[in-house]
Amino acid sequence: MEAIIISGLPASGKTVAAESVGKTLGIEALSGSDILREMAAERGYNPVGKDWWDTEEGLRFLEERKEDLNFDRKADDKLKERIKKGSIAITSYTAPWISEYGYKVWLIASIENRAKRMMNRDKTTMKEALDTLKIRDDENTKLYKRLYGIDFGMDMKPFNLIINTNNLNQDDVAEQIIENYNKRQGKR
Repeated sequence: MEAIIISGLPASGKTVAAESVGKTLGIEALSGSDILREMAAERGYNPVGKDWWDTEEGLRFLEERKEDLNFDRKADDKLKERIKKGSIAITSYTAPWISEYGYKVWLIASIENRAKRMMNRDKTTMKEALDTLKIRDDENTKLYKRLYGIDFGMDMKPFNLIINTNNLNQDDVAEQIIENYNKRQGKR
């Protein structure tokens, strides 16, 4: 079974979609950030909680990653190997551009809807969520351009499927991914 790679801007619904797709198809769901969390822990950080990336410590680790691009390259090499093996639903910012394998999905959501998701997930205010998203969007875009020359969030060529999640719930998103994936595999 070909790997399903789900990408999108922060708080677009990637992790929830991957978990739902994985559960429905009976395959592992993995987040690309899981590998980075392991690497952060090795450096003395305490990367706990889904919202860790949006905390002061998570943003500090992002700054450290910018100084040593090997963090992301090592994590991406591990992701590419896992994607090549297949039978996984995985989230990754970069894998759609750097892996020749996998069924690639991009999730679109407005910054307002992403901020609402973040507010609910992280128990924060709308202003805090918007401020955090703007920083992360900007930093991720710069980082992936510097690492791989990717026009993150702009270049949609690698994707087999693009879904606007603004008016969909997680089950609808997962259903669209699975339906389109099965069509590609010749299944109904």
